[in-house]
Amino acid sequence: MNSEKLALLLTREMPYGKYKGRVIADLPGHYLGWFAREGFPSGELGGLIALMYELDHNDLRSLLDPLRQARPR
Repeated sequence: MNSEKLALLLTREMPYGKYKGRVIADLPGHYLGWFAREGFPSGELGGLIALMYELDHNDLRSLLDPLRQARPR
């Protein structure tokens, strides 16, 4: 896991679905779990959703807090 990928979780938005427009870091756990069961999308998006699922599943969402605070608003 690298900091660049973690930073992308805070900037990349879901391009489709119920949570379209929401950044990946803010997707709810049940939605991430659904992807884990049904399959992650291909490409970068799928990799980021899978990473966020791992953070959520292992109760590590707090790793994103310093990056959230460092982000310019």
